[in-house]
Amino acid sequence: MSTTARTEAEADGMHPAAARPDALLAVNDLKKHFPIRQGILIQRQVGAVRAVDGVSFSVGRGETLGLVGESGCGKSTAARVVAKLLEPTAGSVMFEGQDIAKYSGSRLRALRTDIQMIFQDPYSSLNPRHTIGTIVGAPFRIQKAKTENGVKAEVQGLMERVGLNPEHYNRYPHEFSGGQRQRIGIARAIALKPKLIVCDEPVSALDVSVQAQVVNLLEDLQNDFNLTYIFVAHDLSVVRHISDRVAVMYLGKIMELADRDVLYSTPMHPYTHALMSAVPVPDPEKESRRERILLVGDLPSPINPPTGCVFHTRCPKYRQILSETDKQQCRDAVPLLELKADDHFVACHFPQVRADIAAAVDIGVTAKEVSVEQAEEAVEAVAAAEEALAEAPPAPEDRPEA
Repeated sequence: MSTTARTEAEADGMHPAAARPDALLAVNDLKKHFPIRQGILIQRQVGAVRAVDGVSFSVGRGETLGLVGESGCGKSTAARVVAKLLEPTAGSVMFEGQDIAKYSGSRLRALRTDIQMIFQDPYSSLNPRHTIGTIVGAPFRIQKAKTENGVKAEVQGLMERVGLNPEHYNRYPHEFSGGQRQRIGIARAIALKPKLIVCDEPVSALDVSVQAQVVNLLEDLQNDFNLTYIFVAHDLSVVRHISDRVAVMYLGKIMELADRDVLYSTPMHPYTHALMSAVPVPDPEKESRRERILLVGDLPSPINPPTGCVFHTRCPKYRQILSETDKQQCRDAVPLLELKADDHFVACHFPQVRADIAAAVDIGVTAKEVSVEQAEEAVEAVAAAEEALAEAPPAPEDRPEA
């Protein structure tokens, strides 16, 4: 996005990460808090689970945005709020220029033709009492959509398109394997040819070989129908394969947001460094030379998140490198999701490029024309402008052992 566009977006109250002129979906400062109440006759709220706490991103038409992070980071909750399965606590969800956050009734019903969802569990997401024909044909009946050759012919065509036998129209879900059931869920999701599909970890419950088949199917459908995906996952290898842009979430917030190739080649946030270091490289020699960053401690509770940077309690840089003054800044000030390089947003007071951790070329990603030196210069310029660092952080080989 150009500087002028970003300035106009900030003037309108839109986060730069959410303001794109070609965006099909723009999520701005989205929050979802689940209240905690006490009492029997008279209940009062005593706290809240901050599942999603100020998330901003955008998705262009025909694009795939990957949401990654540890279990409990809020990525699935954010996806369900976007799909209007949960009501947001605050923030806006702009779909084709309209804020759908407050949609209900007939407006929400009409929205279902444009936004669909593929669920994580292929077993519980299908009604065991209904046949496959009834399940896949439900969108046509609910929306009263007309088909050229009838609902049955349309459903059988969808079954064939996702790799199922059309003759199994009258079978029940228990007669299919996990991979086949997920294909049924995909057929149901694409029945009305939606514009946006939210994929909530659609391959995490499947075998590795089946995962590849389903991911390839999703890519083929995207090319055929010009679909837009929000792909939620915790497997960085799968996200690398299917995504165009990637948002890394931690404790309800986005830590880093960038183009896939840029993120996998020059990650800046310490949390992204830790995630990247866990991705195996199919070369024993190169794998042995890479540094494995282990996060100490458990994920903090979203009921009472840490002050300042929510990641500082587990941050290796906070523990090993930063001075006491810098640590105080991490504890007191919440880092904003800011533009640190070209279309590369990071929420960190002291970002640092770690190309040695990413090893993007070794794991199958060809980086764009962005050199490590250029990215490091961008980080140093931001740090100097903010007067955050008194001196450059030490090189990886000079770091003290944990």
